[in-house]
Formats: sequence, structure tokens, C-alpha cells
Amino acid sequence: MVNELKKLLVIIFSAFLLAISLNFFLIPANVFASGFTGVSQLLATILPLSTGIMLFLLNIPVAIIGWLKIGKSFTVYSFLNVAFTTLFLEIVPITNYSSDILLNAVFGGVIAAIGAGITLKVGASTGGIDIIVLILSRLSDRPVGIYFFLLNGVIVLASGFLFDPEKALYTLVTLYVTSRVIDAIHTRHVKLTAMIVTKKPEELRQAIHERITRGITRLPAKGGYMADEKEVLMTVITRYELYDLKHVIDSVDPEAFTNIIETTGIYGLFRKE
Repeated sequence: MVNELKKLLVIIFSAFLLAISLNFFLIPANVFASGFTGVSQLLATILPLSTGIMLFLLNIPVAIIGWLKIGKSFTVYSFLNVAFTTLFLEIVPITNYSSDILLNAVFGGVIAAIGAGITLKVGASTGGIDIIVLILSRLSDRPVGIYFFLLNGVIVLASGFLFDPEKALYTLVTLYVTSRVIDAIHTRHVKLTAMIVTKKPEELRQAIHERITRGITRLPAKGGYMADEKEVLMTVITRYELYDLKHVIDSVDPEAFTNIIETTGIYGLFRKE
């Protein structure tokens, strides 16, 4: 319960930071954020709806797909982040603190990235493009970076078309700053191999399957010191799912020994749908 409350508080704070980055820096300068947030900004310039409302509406179908294809916990918390972001965008007034477009692009990108980075740390996302690229990556088994580049490239081109090429260049600055800061806080979309040594293999297997939709390989093991019988549960997850996995292990078998290894490649059977 404490972990869930902490996760919710982080998500609310993240949403507040994103709203600050948009209403204080990016929106007044007509510089665009990455992902669905940037798409919402673009649509808000040509439709009679605010950026926050557009962001919420765009994420509804994505949340439904994410619920079916990725996982319930990840999708629920990601959509909560979107909902709180929408709320804060409507509450926080749009204020132009600086006429320097470069300062707006940099500070807006940094604040947005901090919000996104801490959300990723607790096993959720800011919704939208994160969920879409995860699904596309699983379907094609291609790196998610390709899809981020393509989808964000559309935002840059659209900003240049709707405003002027200079705005597109400053949008590139924001996207670059955002990606670098997020990488510094949390490496995105990395696959991890978890090897869990436990005396409660069946209970832990069942609990993991209830929380994370991933295959598990069970290997017999024996303690080197006490010679007691154990099992090793091996599973491959994304870094998004690491928070949930830790929570499951702590709740079922807090004495389990877990080794998390960064995985450079996967061949053979791995769920992509």
C-alpha cells in the first residue's frame, strides 16, 4: 500500500512538472514537446480545444490498446499521469516568463524530461507515444528508438509547416534536451533478464503472472552452503516492468535472491504482441 501511494504521488508530481514546462515555457514560445504532448500542442493551435483536453482525448484509445497489449498496472498509472497532466494544464495559467525562445526551449525540455524520467522510475510513463512504440517494437522486434525518431520527426515537420522553419529547429532543441535528460535519469526501453532464486517458486510464479504478462523458465537449484532445495525463475522484462517485479518479489518472498542483468539481445520465443 505504501509503495502504491508513493508511486501515485510521484505520478502527480510528474504531471505537475509537465504542466509547468508547457504553460510557462513551451506553449508561450510555440515550441513543441515530444510525443503526444507535442501532437496535442499542434492540434490545439488549429482546433477549439486546449492542449490538456487534446492530450486526454488522444490518450483514451491508446490506453485501451495498452490495457490489452502491454499490461494493466502500467497502463492505469500511465493514464493517471495523463489525467493529472490535463488537470494541471487547465489550472496552471499560461505565463510567458521569457521572450528568449532558446531559454524556453531548453528549460521547457529539461522540466518535461525530469517529469517523464521520474515517472519511468516507478514503472509508468507519460502515456501516448510511449505505449504506441512499445507495441510497435514488440510487433516488429525493432528498436523503439526508430519509432520515437519517426513519430517525433512528424512533430518537427508539422511545427515547421504551421509556423516557420525556425520554430521547427527550436522544437528539435527541446526534443534533444528532453531525450538526454531522460537518459540521464532512466534508460528507456531496455530489456532486462531477472534471475530469481527462491524457495517459493510456485507462489512467486503465480504472483508474477498476475502482475506481469511474461514467460518464466523454472530451473532447479541447490544452495551452495546449506544444500537446501530451491528454484531459479528466469524471465525477461522491460525496464518499465522492473518496479512491478520488485514489488511482487518483496510481497511474496522477501528473502529471494534476485539478479537483474541488462539484456543486449533476445532470440527465439519472446512475446511481441
